[in-house]
Amino acid sequence: MTTRKPVRHFTVHHGGVTIPVSRGGRGRPLVLCPGLNSTQADLHELAGLLRHDHDVVTFDLRGHGLASAADGQYSFDTFLSDLVAVLAELGRLGLPSAPVLVGYSLGADLAVHYASEHPDAVAGLVLIDGANPLPEPFITDADLAEFRAMAEELATRQEAERAGGSARQVLLTAQDIHGLNLEMDVVRSKILDRYRRIGHPISMIMSTSIAGDGGEGRAPRHNQLWRAGIDRLVRERPHLSTSWLDADHRLVFTHAPEIAEIIRIAHPAGGPTS
Repeated sequence: MTTRKPVRHFTVHHGGVTIPVSRGGRGRPLVLCPGLNSTQADLHELAGLLRHDHDVVTFDLRGHGLASAADGQYSFDTFLSDLVAVLAELGRLGLPSAPVLVGYSLGADLAVHYASEHPDAVAGLVLIDGANPLPEPFITDADLAEFRAMAEELATRQEAERAGGSARQVLLTAQDIHGLNLEMDVVRSKILDRYRRIGHPISMIMSTSIAGDGGEGRAPRHNQLWRAGIDRLVRERPHLSTSWLDADHRLVFTHAPEIAEIIRIAHPAGGPTS
């Protein structure tokens, strides 16, 4: 039996923030990018499963986990700069081959943007419940009050983690979270053009009920819109691989073994896929 390499930890400094990075496992390189309101500690189950046959790198975005807070506003571009800095450091350390980028939620959008701008620096993408080229905004005027309330509830729940300096803490305020959710609608309205610049294999792992399985309120519209966005992407990129899991947006936590298996099939340890 092949012994896995121990997990090693180091820090990337850039733009006034410090980004903690962990690397462990053996096999083809894979970089796991968390999403908004999630940390590398939250993704420990998926990372552990993937490390059986991949050299897995995880990290925290600014304001998340053990990373430092942003010096100014949080935005999609500043989070993208964190991913760019981590991958630049990995390049300096000398990866044996270009990594597969695995992004969850916002992390999926970051992965698509990075791959569209650095096509020679990645081997493929696995996008988990994010980077969806929605045909219309996810958050309309009718949704604003609900999403503000969700952001406030989330920020309140995170206060306990912040008080303890936990590896699962998120330093963003309710206003930060709500503003980023609105920004993501704008990012996704333009992301189809980013896909057109990527020639590497792309695997989508999507939830069937991103807004939950309730049949009342706004949830049915959001679930239908989520599928419509992927249908739109598949028409544009018919060779793209799509897997739907019977789950909500927490699928990366509730269905880690299934997700790990999908990734292993798409990007086996033995080498690149065609």
